[in-house]
Amino acid sequence: MLNEILHIRSFSHQVVSAPLITVSVVSHHQIRLVQSLFADMRQYCFRVSIEVILTLNVDEPLSFDTSEFEFSIKVIRNASQIGFSANHNQAFTHATGQYFCVLNPDIRFRSDPFPSLLECLKNPLIGVAAPVVLGEGGEIEDSARHFPTPLKIICKALGRCKGSDYVIGDQTIYPDWAGGMFMLFPRSIFEILAGFDQRYFLYYEDVDLCARLRLLGYEVALCPAAKVIHLAHRSSHRNLKFFRWHLTSMLRFFCSPVFWRMQCRKWL
Repeated sequence: MLNEILHIRSFSHQVVSAPLITVSVVSHHQIRLVQSLFADMRQYCFRVSIEVILTLNVDEPLSFDTSEFEFSIKVIRNASQIGFSANHNQAFTHATGQYFCVLNPDIRFRSDPFPSLLECLKNPLIGVAAPVVLGEGGEIEDSARHFPTPLKIICKALGRCKGSDYVIGDQTIYPDWAGGMFMLFPRSIFEILAGFDQRYFLYYEDVDLCARLRLLGYEVALCPAAKVIHLAHRSSHRNLKFFRWHLTSMLRFFCSPVFWRMQCRKWL
């Protein structure tokens, strides 16, 4: 059961029709990153109508005035902490856009990624579109991958499986799954999936969702014309609590019917 929503506020400079895109952002003591992200959106994302649902997963003050932005911002304060999946599913219940975007607060823009992603989603077989994710130095991050397997995890742990699963050029590619730091869904697809599986508190919820999407016959698309920057912190590499969440989610996925259905489909 989702936590009680303590506070919702909505701001906009003028009355407008329903937005094209609802953007869901969750902050966990990351409000300064959120402020920078919103500043990027104000600077670059003005060609499509956007509303933002900002979820404060912990009690923290806003470091900015929401009315200074041209897009509507709804603020949700959770009574207690909930997971990645539950937060974005909760935000979706307040979304009014035709498209639903899951966006991490540590993403930065240097251009508007939405027109190119919307172009990808014109293909009715595509269920989710993602941009190319770059590191702070401009290197391409490994955000599009083959589905994990126990053997591949062991291979990586031994340092033998290195490199990216896909070569990213100028053409759209269709990976098994794309990282949850930036995902754009048609509203109808997110509804069909019933959102993220809330049994995943953190990590592997994006893998599970993309697997369920593909089992329904839809594709995951990585659209190279759209690019964003990721200020990754890799918490699971340094923090025991995050490592436990990562390990728990990984085992949950490998024991799930979704994983075994995907394996059977591959074998057949």
